[in-house]
Amino acid sequence: MRVLLVLLFCILSTVPAGAQTKWVSGAVEDSITHNPLPGVTVSVINDTVRVTTNNYGLFRIVIPPNGTHLLFEHPKYLSRTVAIENYTRMLVAMIPKDKGAAETDIAMAKAKAKARFAHSSNPNYGNVGMGIRTVFDETYGTIYENKYVETMKSAISNFALDVDRAAYSNIRRFIHLKEPVPPDAVRIEEMVNYFHYNYPLPEDDQLLAVHSRYAACPWEPAHKLLQIAVRAKQVDINSLPASNLVFLIDVSGSMGTQNKLPLLQAAFRVLVNNLRPKDKVAIVAYAGTPGVILPATSGDQKEKILNSIDYLSAGGATAGEAAIKLAYQIAVENFIPDGNNRVIMATDGDFNVGQTSDHEMEELIMQKKESGVLLTCLGFGMGDYKDSKLEALSSKGNGNFAYIDNLEEANKIFAREFGSTLFTVAKDARAQVWFNPAVVKSYRLIGYENKVLKEDNTNGDKLDGGIIGAGHSAVALYEIIPREDTVVADTLLGQVKLWYREPSDTEEHNLHLDIPNKAASFEDAPTDFRFASSVALLGMLLRKSSYKGAGNANMVLNIAKKSLGVDREGYRREFLKLVKELKKSGNVK
Repeated sequence: MRVLLVLLFCILSTVPAGAQTKWVSGAVEDSITHNPLPGVTVSVINDTVRVTTNNYGLFRIVIPPNGTHLLFEHPKYLSRTVAIENYTRMLVAMIPKDKGAAETDIAMAKAKAKARFAHSSNPNYGNVGMGIRTVFDETYGTIYENKYVETMKSAISNFALDVDRAAYSNIRRFIHLKEPVPPDAVRIEEMVNYFHYNYPLPEDDQLLAVHSRYAACPWEPAHKLLQIAVRAKQVDINSLPASNLVFLIDVSGSMGTQNKLPLLQAAFRVLVNNLRPKDKVAIVAYAGTPGVILPATSGDQKEKILNSIDYLSAGGATAGEAAIKLAYQIAVENFIPDGNNRVIMATDGDFNVGQTSDHEMEELIMQKKESGVLLTCLGFGMGDYKDSKLEALSSKGNGNFAYIDNLEEANKIFAREFGSTLFTVAKDARAQVWFNPAVVKSYRLIGYENKVLKEDNTNGDKLDGGIIGAGHSAVALYEIIPREDTVVADTLLGQVKLWYREPSDTEEHNLHLDIPNKAASFEDAPTDFRFASSVALLGMLLRKSSYKGAGNANMVLNIAKKSLGVDREGYRREFLKLVKELKKSGNVK
């Protein structure tokens, strides 16, 4: 109910007081499965006006001057009467007459998914040899877990900083389906960075601040954990620069299922509600060929933008290459100097026309990012979701990446975290951590496998980093094996160096932080340190990592329960529920 109310708040808008005739549009969904409902008759009570929801559960109806209530009817659902009041957009949930049938539909969908998983678990299934693994006809880039590095051989660790969160919501989708989570879908840094942390904000004249915490490791008592956090400046939404956004929306045949295009449309409604008059939006939709659905339009023309989104429908092949080129062209034509210029690609990633390989698409995006236009990738759906492509595109395009599995996630990304999702304060951000060989025997970066920089990047000119949004905390964890023969008690554990550029500037800035060799007990470590550690441990369990030590689901639960802290949005409590679901299903011991 909380999710529904929040979504309604985000997508509902009002009509001018003097209007005599108005239009109402919205979506109708099943109250149990939350799937869109086609074929629902929507009529104005005491009038002859009526329409029927389309294949995606969407409707639009004109309201006569005396219209006060809408009636929603479907043969398989209980009828509903909804007061119109001043709302022009609504989300209506209908209760099935036969709840058992709806629950059977869910069970059948899970059975089909399990059959596909059994097929995909065959060692000969998928394109493993090319670094891509296929599960449920979904593709994931193969991840080779970071190993321990001896400091005497290499004391420096380099990695790109960003705050992608797609892996966590995608993992949540598998857990809710009670299906095993594909190990290569687990990117631990995206799980850790899904949550909010309360590290101090930078000083007023700084964009970023670097912090460290050092404590005992709960799953390997002889080891230590180092947490490094980069906190970005918090910016008031009203003072953020103007946005030039191009929505690049996939309407190909693969997007026709109920958890893709309809969910995408609902997500973008939330985003549009947060636009300001100084922002502008263009919409490019693509199937066999791309087309401009809406030219650049001011953010105060919400009705015009929303109508363009509402009437999208799916069908045809996926011409991703041509669509990307068109979207960037429009973004460049409407470029705002010192503004937020961004293409927002929403797709399942199933490109099949033009350049389709990950490498070809990466090359295209790398060319386009030179225009100064950033990229946000939003993944949708299941069954043929191409995680590997979207992750590659976002990393090569100075962009960020999220997976939207439900309406609450859309609200999180586009309402609660509007500024951090769409407004970048630092680009080409990368960290270098030096470990003191006198006190550190070896170290292991937990996660960030796809973001490790293989060479010492001292000048910052050759290697690409990540992006950090307004108010973000980018957190990284190292597991450390201390030297047993250390005799110096009060010395440096190491040092962190950070390089970054401001979005509209080519000049490189840097920060550094000395890390003292003073480890706290795990119980005395800060709440955020302990909670992030529990999330990282769950990631290792899901990956069946050889580095999980004595870690298990009970340890994750115990740590997380004691480190919930201030959890206003309930994300940490949701994490506890997910761990309990995993434990009950037997997918994590």
